[in-house]
Amino acid sequence: MSDSALNPRTITLAWTGASGAPYGLRLLQQLIAAEYRVNLLISSAARVVLATEHGLKLSGNPEKAKAQLVAHLECDSALLEVCGKDDWFSPVASGSAAPKQMVICPCSMGTVASVAHGLSDNLLQRAADVVQKERGQLIMVVRETPFSTQHLANMHALSQRGVTIMPAAPGFYHQPQSIDDLVDFMVARILDHLKIEQVLVPRWGYDQRSS
Repeated sequence: MSDSALNPRTITLAWTGASGAPYGLRLLQQLIAAEYRVNLLISSAARVVLATEHGLKLSGNPEKAKAQLVAHLECDSALLEVCGKDDWFSPVASGSAAPKQMVICPCSMGTVASVAHGLSDNLLQRAADVVQKERGQLIMVVRETPFSTQHLANMHALSQRGVTIMPAAPGFYHQPQSIDDLVDFMVARILDHLKIEQVLVPRWGYDQRSS
């Protein structure tokens, strides 16, 4: 029996080469804090972005990368599994074992294009394909500006198939005081869509009515 079957609180998280590494790190931290088992997929470009934006240089070796992330986030190692990009025996590669929820955060336009056209050249693309064919929940936190006509066409095709396209575009109505506040806004929205309880950002209207 797969880990996903044994533990329904399992999710696939993927990081790609779009700007926005802090979103991915914070989301990983929050998922593990919520006691979700996370299958983490990291593209080669994502490691470059993570080093550039966060100063964290992750190893290309899955086990070493896991140890680095556990130390960096001070999280439960039992709830994190870092998968190699060509690990076709990973549960996320098969519809019989893959989690029913997947988030790609941040999501590059190259990944959008690959997933929109059903490519499965690596484990990340295959995992996204599996979630769609099994009628699961796929959230793509895209980060690009401006969008080209082709970008929009690809996202439109995905949206028509039930994929949630969530641009990394934080709001300001909660009066953010730091970059961390802006990151938390987006992570809170992702958690809301996953139906995971969060206290990072209050929902619109609640604080205003009580003040």
